Amino acid sequence: MTPLNIVILAAGKGTRMHSEKPKVLHALAGKPLVQHVLDCAIALQPQQVCVVYGHGGEAVPQALRHYSAKFVIQEPQLGTGHAVQQAMPHLGGEGNTLVLFGDVPLIQQSTLHQMQQAGTGLVLLTVNLGNPTGYGRIVRDAQGDVMGIVEEKDATPEQREIREVNTGVILVPTQALRNWLAKLGNNNAQGEYYLTDIVGMAVQQGIAVHTVQPAHEWEIHGINSKAQLAVLERTWQQVEAERLLAQGVTLADPARIDVRGKLNCGRDVEIDVGCIFEGEVRLGDNVRVGAYSVIRNATIGEGTSVAPYSHIDGSEIGDNCIIGPYARLRPGTRLHDEVHIGNFVEVKNSEIAQASKANHLSYIGDSTVGSRANIGAGTITCNYDGANKHRTIIGDDVFIGSATQLVAPVTVGKGAVIGAGSTITKDAPEGELTLSRSKQMTIKGWKHPTKK
Repeated sequence: MTPLNIVILAAGKGTRMHSEKPKVLHALAGKPLVQHVLDCAIALQPQQVCVVYGHGGEAVPQALRHYSAKFVIQEPQLGTGHAVQQAMPHLGGEGNTLVLFGDVPLIQQSTLHQMQQAGTGLVLLTVNLGNPTGYGRIVRDAQGDVMGIVEEKDATPEQREIREVNTGVILVPTQALRNWLAKLGNNNAQGEYYLTDIVGMAVQQGIAVHTVQPAHEWEIHGINSKAQLAVLERTWQQVEAERLLAQGVTLADPARIDVRGKLNCGRDVEIDVGCIFEGEVRLGDNVRVGAYSVIRNATIGEGTSVAPYSHIDGSEIGDNCIIGPYARLRPGTRLHDEVHIGNFVEVKNSEIAQASKANHLSYIGDSTVGSRANIGAGTITCNYDGANKHRTIIGDDVFIGSATQLVAPVTVGKGAVIGAGSTITKDAPEGELTLSRSKQMTIKGWKHPTKK
């Protein structure tokens, strides 16, 4: 395989974004624009990836610190050719160099692979647009061979009528790129060093110039404003919705779903309107997700029903569970099969065994709950003493009455019953009724306060 370098240009300020954040760090589908590009680049298994950054200081390298890419600053910003020049000292001399853009997030690996297969020489990614305004035009001769690229500000009226445009994505033999960059000039309307000028140099030297077009126009859409970001977000969500529909997922409304990561679905999954999926989510066969639920980094077993307005984060849910409505499962939650977590119940860093129930208004934190336990309405585990977290252990077949406080660390033994309204500060023995009460009294003659 021909060695491959990849350069990602990510130095733009993004003035029209009206933000202190570098343009390439604004999010699309849950992750920064440039991270989409970087993930696609790495999938091609290059020998080196170089990210050229500028505005925003170290924000870009910091946000991408978990990648093994080389980060090079471009200061000042003198055009695309100048940006690639900054990267060249860090690239291997053999093979090809692919230039991508950090604000063109949806470029697909299949398109870039097609460029790699297009032939020896220089390869351009082009597209025919109904409205080519703002793009450099591809100029061809009478035989249809590429003669060069003319930026719009430098184009003649006739050239501006050309519909085939340059996307900026280009694949070049690395050694030739190094030589051509050294010859770039800035005699143009912007006074910048255009990378596109190397196309004319290739033509002059008789080097073949190939063109490839993407399968989808949205692959080459760049982001320069919040309005463009919003449009591309909805475009991508529609693509994701169509993928899910093609796999057999039932979507109540394909226009009202947001996938901000990876969503993997089994057979006969149903998703109602307004649901958001973040990170990596797996839904088993016959899972139903109710309206306006938010699910992040979770696995949900087959046959489980998630009622509307439930929030699930960092959790593992077994088969045939019932969750919600208005339930919240926080990181570290593990529910075994047939568990019921009802309305306004919050579970955090806890394991709940098969067929146990907490159906109303409860908090279960840092706990281990056995099988077939019933946790009454308003029960809370008091897991935090102001400095440290402590664990609550609830055995199999336990029944906990409503409005109980379990002050951790505490263990409720197998088959125990806790009377409603109790505050349990000591271990409750197996199979016994444990409760705490203060004497009920009535204050004779007490009068309700009146407003002064």
